[in-house]
Amino acid sequence: MHRRILSLGIPVALLALSAWADDDPNGCGDLPSYSQLKAALVAATNAETSGLNMNMWGTIVDRDGVVCAVAFTGTNRGAQWPGSRVISAQKANTANAFSLDPSAVSGGNGLSLALSTANLYSAVQPGGSLYGLQASNPIDTEVAYKGPSSNFGTFNDPMVGSKAAGVNVFGGGLALYNSSHQIVGAVGVSGDTSCADHFIAWRTRHNLNLDHLGTAIHGVSGDASRPDNIVFDIAPNPAGGTGLSAGGFGHPTCINTGDPSKLPVVQ
Repeated sequence: MHRRILSLGIPVALLALSAWADDDPNGCGDLPSYSQLKAALVAATNAETSGLNMNMWGTIVDRDGVVCAVAFTGTNRGAQWPGSRVISAQKANTANAFSLDPSAVSGGNGLSLALSTANLYSAVQPGGSLYGLQASNPIDTEVAYKGPSSNFGTFNDPMVGSKAAGVNVFGGGLALYNSSHQIVGAVGVSGDTSCADHFIAWRTRHNLNLDHLGTAIHGVSGDASRPDNIVFDIAPNPAGGTGLSAGGFGHPTCINTGDPSKLPVVQ
């Protein structure tokens, strides 16, 4: 592939760059690089003690949903659940797709709301206010599973530069906000329990210094210092199955569930 591109010369390369710019006006230039994502993900995984202590996949998308970076922890791409690579991309796409910032609602007719993927679990269950959302934006399988597989989780992962799309409605996806409280994309993390995925994604976002929600960005968690945090308010169901979330945006607990109030406050 590299020999073929080089033989076609500079005009083709310029054409490719132009096509990227047309499709992706915000771009990945202001978002963390592959090496920065990997370092932040490794540090977050090492710091989190909940879940099953598994290795992780992480994906960053820009505001248009274009995949900017994919990385993993562990010695190689087989040290994690293979299915979690695409799930991490779905989570990033979901958090980006359903979060806003003040610039988007400057007319006063909206709410600068951040929704983590963890906030969507109860709302998409049958009878929930967002039932059906999980099927609204299907994954692009040609992008998600494009090869070569040997490049998965590297700086030139085949998803990079394309839109994988997808919607995922359990913990692990968070919108990214810069120091101006503007949403610039999202991060998705997968590889452990869905609760641990959220906790590790939260720490990854904090490590990347892209958690500037402050008081400008609202959420559904009830915790102003952690607006889009996971909410454990699902009551037990004596009849079996999933109980009801008191606030409508709850998430089930998991094996070895951590304490969300111990996560770093947003900036």
